[in-house]
Amino acid sequence: MREPRGFGAALILASLIPATYAVYGLASDILRGTRVFGSNPIKEAEHFLGEWTLRFLVLTLAITPVRQLFKWNWLARHRRTLGLFSFAYGLMHWLVYILLDIQLDPSDMVADIIKRPYILVGSLSLLLMLPLALTSRKAMIARLGGKNWNRLHKLVYVSAVLGVIHFWMSVKADIGEPLIFAGCFAVLFAHRLWKWRAARAAAAA
Repeated sequence: MREPRGFGAALILASLIPATYAVYGLASDILRGTRVFGSNPIKEAEHFLGEWTLRFLVLTLAITPVRQLFKWNWLARHRRTLGLFSFAYGLMHWLVYILLDIQLDPSDMVADIIKRPYILVGSLSLLLMLPLALTSRKAMIARLGGKNWNRLHKLVYVSAVLGVIHFWMSVKADIGEPLIFAGCFAVLFAHRLWKWRAARAAAAA
């Protein structure tokens, strides 16, 4: 199957919709006193952007198994787009916390980290995504070499795990959504492990 015409542009436009909604809703709630994000718009916007970070991570990691299953090799070129959107949403999630929640107050951040260690876990997850975003261009693959680039980009698995842990710790009792994300990542990781073991068995044979 060939890539549908305009798929890349449609993917980018669709990926921008949650961000547009978040910016509009947050600005409207703060400046006009509306309730797009409820009675605590800053916290709700943080959660909204954090969940979309994980959704884009799931979509990024799903590219490979979907491509292999349906032989849609053209999907591979869109993995970078989804990965960059995952980082962008994670960065927006963090910026809402830093700029609007604690308002750049270092003492508030230290107190928050001591009281809520999941903030440190989430920040580490985002930090691990930074080198992946910076080295996503083809020129960086050539500069680093394919093997080194692949090793570096395995950090996405660690980032995904930390992201789920961050979400799990932040919601406390209501763990339904973190469980769904954990299940999605478990399936995607299991598929990669199965393919890796199959490749090793074939090489040994």
